[in-house]
Amino acid sequence: MDYAKNLRVFSLLGQRGTYGAVLKELAAENDRIIALTADLTRTSGLEQFAEAYPDRLFNVGIAEENAIGMAAGLADQGYVPFVSTFANFAALRANEFVRHFMAYMKCNVKLVGLGSGFAMELFGNTHYGLEDIAVLRSMPNLTIFSPADGLEVAKIVDYAANHTGPVYIRLSGKMNHPMVHKTDFSFAPGKALKLQDGDDAVIFATGSMVSTAIRAGKLLSEKGLHAAVYDIHTIKPFDADAVVENKDKRLIVSLEEHCITGGLGTAVAEVLSAQANHGTLLRLGTGDQYKAAGDYSYMMQVHGLTPENVAESMINRLQ
Repeated sequence: MDYAKNLRVFSLLGQRGTYGAVLKELAAENDRIIALTADLTRTSGLEQFAEAYPDRLFNVGIAEENAIGMAAGLADQGYVPFVSTFANFAALRANEFVRHFMAYMKCNVKLVGLGSGFAMELFGNTHYGLEDIAVLRSMPNLTIFSPADGLEVAKIVDYAANHTGPVYIRLSGKMNHPMVHKTDFSFAPGKALKLQDGDDAVIFATGSMVSTAIRAGKLLSEKGLHAAVYDIHTIKPFDADAVVENKDKRLIVSLEEHCITGGLGTAVAEVLSAQANHGTLLRLGTGDQYKAAGDYSYMMQVHGLTPENVAESMINRLQ
């Protein structure tokens, strides 16, 4: 499909709305696609899907474990089930079911984590998805995606619908999400996208933080410092080659709306640990604590994840 024609619509809808819109289009072409949700039809952007295909959407209620089990059964019968719930409930509450049915049994289930990071705002730490990458990255056989914008969401959902095997799709940010890709691009799972050149440093960013990395790079350039920026849309399998190719940069930065323990920063560190010589690694994300809840912009500020925060942290290391 020509998803690039809907760039502005996807940006307005945000990642969750884009997921629902794209899944509805795909369902028109593939009658094996089934949607399941844990009492989050509207939040998942699935209202139009429900209207168009009422017999192919199952709201299981607040029973995330059951949703994974049902999806596994449907997958066993040849369907392509997409399960949506908040990212923290997907990775933590339903953890054993994900491990058993998706990682171990390799059921063809597509799990969509909604509102990862701080998107749930004043719902607070019980609803923040800050550990999902760390938890799920440890499981064999899972493919893990973390799209940067709506166009990437569309391409990843399309890929997942046609890929045989368990997939986790981590959706971040809010509505009116910044466009990272303003023209079409070639999507290749497991292959990072280089968005910006720079000789002084490199930023490996994922999800909502890719647009932040680009803006931080512009602030750095105003100070005479130039950072390459990579979009890590696939967490697993991880593009180790992209890290190795940039290991000699003075500063290597990982940037994620996720805890720095076990997430993207850890994946980068694992690659660098096998290299004899490499630049300094700066991991930016949330630390080893839960801070008081607030709105999205406040949480970005207190965790040092605004473009200005990122640029300042990098300048302090580069000067």
